[in-house]
Amino acid sequence: MMHVVHRHTGWIEVICGSMFSGKTEELIRRLKRAMIARQKVAIFKPKVDTRYSTTEIVSHDKQKIKSIVVESPQEILEKALEAQVVGIDEAQFFDDSLVNICQKLANMGKRVIIAGLDQDYLGKPFEPIPQLLAVAEYITKTHAICVVCGNPANHTYRKTKQKDKVIVGASNIYEARCRNCFHAPEEDEEEEK
Repeated sequence: MMHVVHRHTGWIEVICGSMFSGKTEELIRRLKRAMIARQKVAIFKPKVDTRYSTTEIVSHDKQKIKSIVVESPQEILEKALEAQVVGIDEAQFFDDSLVNICQKLANMGKRVIIAGLDQDYLGKPFEPIPQLLAVAEYITKTHAICVVCGNPANHTYRKTKQKDKVIVGASNIYEARCRNCFHAPEEDEEEEK
């Protein structure tokens, strides 16, 4: 029996990795291609992310695309009803309800593309990205370049002593590190004693 592909099948794509690894750049690339294909695109970013723009998603290399600023994943569902393709940047800044919202959108036949950090500054899984990885049809893991040794970097190192899990910033606060050059802040404190 032949496998039948339904025309309006939706799916979830997750682009994850450390800071400075090109996640937003890849998200913008995919969204622009969807626009070229004349698909209806809705792009979202969390209100907390004001680093480069309050109304656009912007990559560290200054690529940008207009977006809708939202406070909660529920707003994404409400504002993406007409879209064929839904883009979500900085997904780690949303709560776990994002997983169900993305599932609903995909079940409605939408292509849902999500970008976000998969690990926090301690090297621990950064929810809700691990949950999204579990339900995604497609996963892209991006890597930066370690600022210490030049190897592929998978970690985001925080250069400040702040302990809040979420601190919005860029190269002024964070840098990319490989497995060998990364150490959690607790390790730094132990070395100082």
